[in-house]
Amino acid sequence: MNVDFINPFLDSLLNVLKTMANMELKPGKPNLKKDNLAKGDVSGLIGMVGPQTKGSLSITFEESLILEIMNKMLGEKPESIDEEVTDLVGELTNMVTGGAKNLLSDKGYEFDMATPIVVSGKDHTIAHKSDGQKIIMPFSSIYGTAYIEICFES
Repeated sequence: MNVDFINPFLDSLLNVLKTMANMELKPGKPNLKKDNLAKGDVSGLIGMVGPQTKGSLSITFEESLILEIMNKMLGEKPESIDEEVTDLVGELTNMVTGGAKNLLSDKGYEFDMATPIVVSGKDHTIAHKSDGQKIIMPFSSIYGTAYIEICFES
């Protein structure tokens, strides 16, 4: 998988959370992911299709982190993941993908984005939309961890 294609998604996540929630996350080490089990409690999944590639991106948040992001962005802190939290995850997934799309268009990559799907619950699964390798990368904070998964057909 091409790092020139992956890095804009990682940079966009850091930028969105810094800008919208005044929160710094620390990128961890990327790894190949072999299963469909999510590492966190709520995930946004978005498909992308373009002339050069087809794939999908997911962003999974641990409950403690997404509740703090909601608190910082909206001044509300529910006790658990509810419909408002899942709406926020969908919106964050859109913002991250949109930011990456802008960065990638500067490099000649074009793609269309689907509407994000949000899945939540302990041990939920993420079904990516392509058969390529899945890369997972953790982003840690004092509030918890977020994980980006990127899967593209080469």
